[in-house]
Amino acid sequence: MKSPEITVGIMFQPSIEFVLDGVFTFNGKEYSGSHRVEYHKGKISFDEQLYDKFSFEGSNPKSTFLLKDVVIGIGFHWERKEDQRFEGNLDFIIEDEKLTAINRISIERYLVSVISSEMSATSSLELLKAHAVISRSWMLSQIQKRTALESSAKSYISDIRTNEEWTKWWDREDHTNFDVCADDHCQRYQGITRASQSLDMVEKAIDQTFGEMLMNGELICDARFSKCCGGAVEEFQNCWEPEKHPYLVKLYDNAEGQLPDLTTEENADKWIRSEPDAFCNTKDATVLSQVLNNYDQETTNFYRWKVDFDALEMSSLVNRRIGIDFGTITDLVPVERGTSGRLTRLKVVGTKQTLILGKELLIRKAFSESHLYSSAFVIDKTEKGFTFTGAGWGHGVGLCQIGAAVMAHKGYAYKAILNHYFPSASIEKKY
Repeated sequence: MKSPEITVGIMFQPSIEFVLDGVFTFNGKEYSGSHRVEYHKGKISFDEQLYDKFSFEGSNPKSTFLLKDVVIGIGFHWERKEDQRFEGNLDFIIEDEKLTAINRISIERYLVSVISSEMSATSSLELLKAHAVISRSWMLSQIQKRTALESSAKSYISDIRTNEEWTKWWDREDHTNFDVCADDHCQRYQGITRASQSLDMVEKAIDQTFGEMLMNGELICDARFSKCCGGAVEEFQNCWEPEKHPYLVKLYDNAEGQLPDLTTEENADKWIRSEPDAFCNTKDATVLSQVLNNYDQETTNFYRWKVDFDALEMSSLVNRRIGIDFGTITDLVPVERGTSGRLTRLKVVGTKQTLILGKELLIRKAFSESHLYSSAFVIDKTEKGFTFTGAGWGHGVGLCQIGAAVMAHKGYAYKAILNHYFPSASIEKKY
């Protein structure tokens, strides 16, 4: 069976510069070299013509294209622009009075980029194989989920606001004109530039797991992952829609032992202020370099971390980040925690208003210029404001990338790594 073709949204700009390396065709005409497209009064302006949409088809598998000034890490502290090279075909459409550049590519070639974008392309083979299965599963599960939702009356409201509470989450279904985006919102997909650093190892990992997916019965698993769980893996429903998946469960990121009940404030406080043994509790530079790209390595102390806030500066920050004027924030009260100790509901008390915020990403957005490492934090009042003491980096659901890297370093095979993080899922070759 041939691997499926998918569509990935790369850029969203009023004008886009690109370079076609090799021959591409459009409207029966051949193109190569440098070009620019621009948004113009509801149309796409290219080559002195106006279009609603159009596509460049590569003439052979070795044809690639370069997109200039692609924004990566959107909204995160490592946000920046870089030129990126891609395989496959290039489409342009109009969305919200901007141009969207879309890459059409087979999923197996897509994985070459995802694996080396999400982590170092020089990672160990077993870690790369585990990530190939996860990324393939997640990608195809999103298409399967979207198809199922379109054919049923079932839907979820991901943004609910009342006078007392604001609950919001973000997920892949925000995209309607392509399958996934290229940034951390979905899976990092940054072309083949990084993959070329160790292309043989990445392609070997994909070839050796070709068509393999995590399965939950007849359904492809919605296989999530984050950088560092902080020793405790979170459950799906505490971060996204209220669906409990049997393969995305509470677990201790260790070979043995049980987690305490981290939904209680006393246990969460004790857990987060300590540094329990866990696969992801490591400072081994060799292991970390397998997972962290150059800009990720700018992030340090993520297993346990601290952030200090001045109360007035915090109030201004929250207003700027999520558009709510609390006045001066006088108190922060944990209302509900997930199974990893991550806050899923937090009461913010201010001189102008009081509101409960959730889920975890809204909380992380509110208290950082980009995103807090995680919502697994405890709060201490200080003379000037507040101190957050926290655990982990990311939502913590599914595979912990740093924990998986440590497992591979210790000699665990990729299937053992997957069985640890997705305990009830099966690994099956589907094409």
